[in-house]
Amino acid sequence: MSVEKVEALVVGGGQAGIAMSEHLSGHGIQHLVVERDRIAERWRTARWDSLVTNGPAWHDRFPGMEFSSDPDGFPGKDEVADYFVAYAQKIAAPIRCGVEVTEVTRNAGRPGFRVKTSAGMIEADYVIAATGAFQNPVIPDLVPKGAGIEQIHSSEYRNPAQLRDGAVLVVGAGSSGVQIADELQDSGRRVFLSVGPHGRPPRRYRGQDFCWWLGVLNKWDAEAVPGVEHTTIAVSGAKGGETVDLRRFAAKGMILLGRTEAFRDGRLIFADDLARNLAKGDADYLALLDEADAYVARNGLDLPEEPEARNILPDPKCVSEPILELDLAEAGITSIIWATGYSTEYGWLKVNALDENGRPRHQRGVSSEPGIYFLGLPWQTRRGSSFIWGVWHDARYLADHIAKQRAYLAYRPAALRSTS
Repeated sequence: MSVEKVEALVVGGGQAGIAMSEHLSGHGIQHLVVERDRIAERWRTARWDSLVTNGPAWHDRFPGMEFSSDPDGFPGKDEVADYFVAYAQKIAAPIRCGVEVTEVTRNAGRPGFRVKTSAGMIEADYVIAATGAFQNPVIPDLVPKGAGIEQIHSSEYRNPAQLRDGAVLVVGAGSSGVQIADELQDSGRRVFLSVGPHGRPPRRYRGQDFCWWLGVLNKWDAEAVPGVEHTTIAVSGAKGGETVDLRRFAAKGMILLGRTEAFRDGRLIFADDLARNLAKGDADYLALLDEADAYVARNGLDLPEEPEARNILPDPKCVSEPILELDLAEAGITSIIWATGYSTEYGWLKVNALDENGRPRHQRGVSSEPGIYFLGLPWQTRRGSSFIWGVWHDARYLADHIAKQRAYLAYRPAALRSTS
């Protein structure tokens, strides 16, 4: 059987793989991108119908091409997928769809890797795992399947009509959880929202989007701190973009709960941390306003004052008198949506690039196995890594690293050249 040979193989044809292809081409590195489905498949089929980007179009894009829509608007999921298809065409990315990688092993006694795929064997000097971190939806093993409750992950949610009649519990107050809960409440559903630790930046402040503020305040380049858990942020581009305020949700009838901890005899148990989680979110929110005001004053910017942004609604009853146990049947809850994140899946990497838990062992995407790279991980190099523009910059770093490595490997001292 013939073996195809490439210098670099990129696994994954989403935003990370396309960004990687652009930068590899910039260095003249011959490469191939393989994608098991279609380009940007997850944007099309692993998102809810009404999803839009969390950042405006002027920000959530690659530097080489703008969205065709309003730059201050928030593109929908299909528009984002179409954008990546067009971008791949623009840069002539060598993407081969319908090809799944099943195993990567190191060559014995010589450089490079052998890659088993659904379309045959490929050999590559470098392999870039551009599949990202959002691979396996995580649903905690709390509520048994026989409890009579419909349970889905947020990646399976599409719209309110798909759910059974009755109330809905959404677990998780990150961007996905709060947006889904808000949509369900607007559809007329009774909604319960389980809230863990979270940040909640202002959507806009003094006329500028929070993406702009994080840029000028140099927060996008904040690096991950080893051993420190980074909390999710609740931000939304829905409805033209508005600040997420859980107290406002509660004022419209949503029931807020603490972090979901256990299930016993038809009852869910919640931590007594709701007020604390909300207060921490408020503190982060107000701290950003303080930094923004200081930046305006220091630089003499002509941005309108917005004192009303500091108004915090009073705690609703569900916060002042928290519900610590909830009988699902009595509450009329027929569905639970778990907005509880994802785990990685790199079982196909049979090389020394993963820790004992199967997570990437890397520094800024450069793995512990020379020649293996990771791309698309949250906080891979900075806070902005999980955003569309952030993965583009991370890809440039990896392509630069590969170019440096191939230059080292190509160099031969004069003494060695004369004996060859």
